[in-house]
Amino acid sequence: RNPEPHGYVGWSKPKSLQGPAMSTPLIELDGLSQAYGSFVALDGVTGVVPPGRIGLVGANGAGKSTLIKVLLGILRPSRGTAKVLGLSAIDDTIALRARVGYMPERGGLPPDQTAADFMIYAAELAGIPHRAARQRASDVLTLVGLHEERFRHLGDFSTGMMQRALLAQAIVHDPDVVLLDEPLAGLDPEGRDQMLRLIGRLEGFGIHTLVSSHVLSDIESTCDWILMLEAGRVIRNSALDDLVAEETVELEVLRDEERVASALRGAGAEVRILGHRLEVTTVDADPYDVIRDVLVETGVGMRMLRAGVKTLEDAYLHDEGRT
Repeated sequence: RNPEPHGYVGWSKPKSLQGPAMSTPLIELDGLSQAYGSFVALDGVTGVVPPGRIGLVGANGAGKSTLIKVLLGILRPSRGTAKVLGLSAIDDTIALRARVGYMPERGGLPPDQTAADFMIYAAELAGIPHRAARQRASDVLTLVGLHEERFRHLGDFSTGMMQRALLAQAIVHDPDVVLLDEPLAGLDPEGRDQMLRLIGRLEGFGIHTLVSSHVLSDIESTCDWILMLEAGRVIRNSALDDLVAEETVELEVLRDEERVASALRGAGAEVRILGHRLEVTTVDADPYDVIRDVLVETGVGMRMLRAGVKTLEDAYLHDEGRT
């Protein structure tokens, strides 16, 4: 990678540490399981995730943080394999960590060091010479909006400033991918917006992102691929556009909602009953044609028919209900 856009002076990655071709999957999982005693955190997770902006979503306890720790080589899985950038998270941990950045959910930065000193230290740990590390530290602190605060002690930082410092240390060594574990935790609305904009900018620096969050609206505004977990299992692994592209129609009937819903399901549609209103989703058939035929068949009148807008939250609630 050309180091100039990243602000390096006299340093660039060795060829052995440079990023893979874009055709290389970002993440490859095969039968991955992780247990803590009798509790199974990951249960046979399998899937291939392409490069890009990845949203790792699921409720608290779904297995998101455990998966990230396995991908970093911090945890050795009970069974199965995991690869990041084509490198085994079990056997190639040293090479992998040189190319991966990690932003933990909580703090952990030394309170008695200035932001500048710690970023220089983090860069030097990654093998960047001191002079280039100083420049790199200045660049990333400017990028995350901490240039004016770079000589303040980390212990004096607010929650929002600490989250930005955590992001800075995750990218100071110019990784190919950065894993962000709940990067918006504890932030107020303005801080969340700022962090989401920062995460969105990383793609322009050639850094792929995996963002773990249970706040689906944040993921929807930032990511283009979704890996969805529930109780340690994958329930979705697809492009966000595909996830929300299924055509949904809202139908309000005058009576017999259960009978209409049953007939719609018999015609191949998926239906959620919300009082007198039905959410009707079809994959292969035109939902309006299906609804028309069912209303004729049942003789039930309708009060309202309109196109529905499907969000990531809708998809999650729908898939969660099927597990």
